[in-house]
Amino acid sequence: MKLSTLRRWISPRLSIQGKIFIAFSLVALLSIFSTIAIVYVNMRENIKENAVTSVSDSIRQADESLNMMLEEIDRLNTVVVTNKNTVIDTILSPSVEISYEWFLEQKRIDEFLSVLIDYKPYISRIAVVGLNGKVFFTGGPWLDRTVIGTPMIHYMLENGSRHAYWKQTGVSDAITVGREVRYNRETIGVVMVDLNYDFIKKTYGVKPTADSMLYVLDKEGGFVYQSESAPSFAPSIEKITSIRQEFSGPGDAAEMSIDGKSYIVVSRSSQYTGWTTLALIPMDSLLGESAQLRKLMAEVSAIVLIVVLIGSLKVSSRITINIRRLKSMMMLVKDGNLTFPMKEIKTKDEVGQLYQVFIRMVEELNRLMEGIRVSEKEKREAELTALQAQIRPHFLYNSLNTIKYLAKMNGVPNIEEVSGSLIELMRGVLGHSNEYVTVREELDYVRSYISIVKYKYMQPIPVQEEIEEELLDCPVPKLMLQPIVENAILHGIGPLEEGGLVTIRIYMENQDLKVEVTDNGKGMTREQMDLLLGGPFKGGTPSRFSGMGVRNVHERIVRQYGEPYGVSLYSELTLYTKVVITFPDLREERKSVQEVI
Repeated sequence: MKLSTLRRWISPRLSIQGKIFIAFSLVALLSIFSTIAIVYVNMRENIKENAVTSVSDSIRQADESLNMMLEEIDRLNTVVVTNKNTVIDTILSPSVEISYEWFLEQKRIDEFLSVLIDYKPYISRIAVVGLNGKVFFTGGPWLDRTVIGTPMIHYMLENGSRHAYWKQTGVSDAITVGREVRYNRETIGVVMVDLNYDFIKKTYGVKPTADSMLYVLDKEGGFVYQSESAPSFAPSIEKITSIRQEFSGPGDAAEMSIDGKSYIVVSRSSQYTGWTTLALIPMDSLLGESAQLRKLMAEVSAIVLIVVLIGSLKVSSRITINIRRLKSMMMLVKDGNLTFPMKEIKTKDEVGQLYQVFIRMVEELNRLMEGIRVSEKEKREAELTALQAQIRPHFLYNSLNTIKYLAKMNGVPNIEEVSGSLIELMRGVLGHSNEYVTVREELDYVRSYISIVKYKYMQPIPVQEEIEEELLDCPVPKLMLQPIVENAILHGIGPLEEGGLVTIRIYMENQDLKVEVTDNGKGMTREQMDLLLGGPFKGGTPSRFSGMGVRNVHERIVRQYGEPYGVSLYSELTLYTKVVITFPDLREERKSVQEVI
């Protein structure tokens, strides 16, 4: 296959096959890459959420385990500082070392302390240090009276009213929990319990990835625990301390950039100790597996896309082969060759139907060309006859439209308005074949009529409408309101020089639709009202436009719905005339008819 032929087939500007190929390719491309993007983004978010959840749960469990140990140590301290016979009396005893009394006291308090820490492997030592120089302890390492002058004892004395925590370094790594021993409101010593640091390491050995880091900081910002095998890119101590200050809640997690490297930072503050645990998880190591999966997905997507493109080319060629055959035959007909070799298309689809129609068209083309002159002549004669016979309302609509557009082009808005209103009114009278219209359409006829008749009086005709919104779509007999309004204008407010007003009010009353038309014109006598509805009318033609006056409207309604309905007149000379039209609510009736249909 030549390159030019392939380009012509798949070019979207030249062939349907090209459009189909491009459409298939774009849909496949968008679908594949959208799926990959959605899956990869969701996978990243799930990995991050799972990491945060896992680390938060691990830190919470570690805090709870440590709190249980510290609470038990606090209880032991309480037992010690409240024991007068064994602890307080021994500290205050005047016995000196290397005496029998001192030996008995030493044995008694050692047994007491040993019982307290039995079966508690997380406690490495318990000690009672008197400020008078007496030191008693069980466990290791060794402790003597030189401890009294150390910073640890000073810290315990300053902060040990309830409990104080001190991180030891050097001979042994331990967390020392201390509390004052008081007697008669005076501090006489300190009880100290060492929490084995190995248990701290095991408790906080949370490492979701090999290079993640975990730090435990006390209230003063000192490090209680930090990961032993921290990577080379680990943040500095000052940076860790500043990160801790950015978290205010008891448990938070955030994605942060530290020294140009992205981390997920999980923070948790212990309500019991006030310590803050910070876990730093490098984002690149956390998402390392997802990067490999992303590469694999991209490779698979490229292979799938290539297969889809090849398949799209084959499918588009197969779909359009009959179209190309039909096109070649049409091009021969275009050149005037009506005896071309026909390539039969046997498919039953739209292209096959087009082929059958095209063949029949070609077969009849010669016959049509022979009689085209006669048929054209007959066609012109028939068109002329039809044109002469069709002087109907649509011809008048076209003429009025022409007048309207000419008035608009020549800047005559009043003629444009009158002709437009007349078009709408005639369309309602002659072009609308339905017996019923909506209240909205009936009001449009009235407005069109007012737009015409106002030019008779050379001033606007004030018409006030008071209509409930939900009644605008209620069906009413066609042209039952316009004759009433026409009568109110011509015979009511027409003779007035100024101050005339016509009010149209439509409302529901006792399940019936009421239409009131009131004018403040010269009014009528009782005899005039009786003649208007029942007697022979002597005041001229009813409605000069529609051929239907007030009496026509009344008779139409009474004939169709019965005597309770119709037109009622109320008037007083020189004051007003009110026409009330009453007929049933037709909405339910029309709805039932539509349901039956």
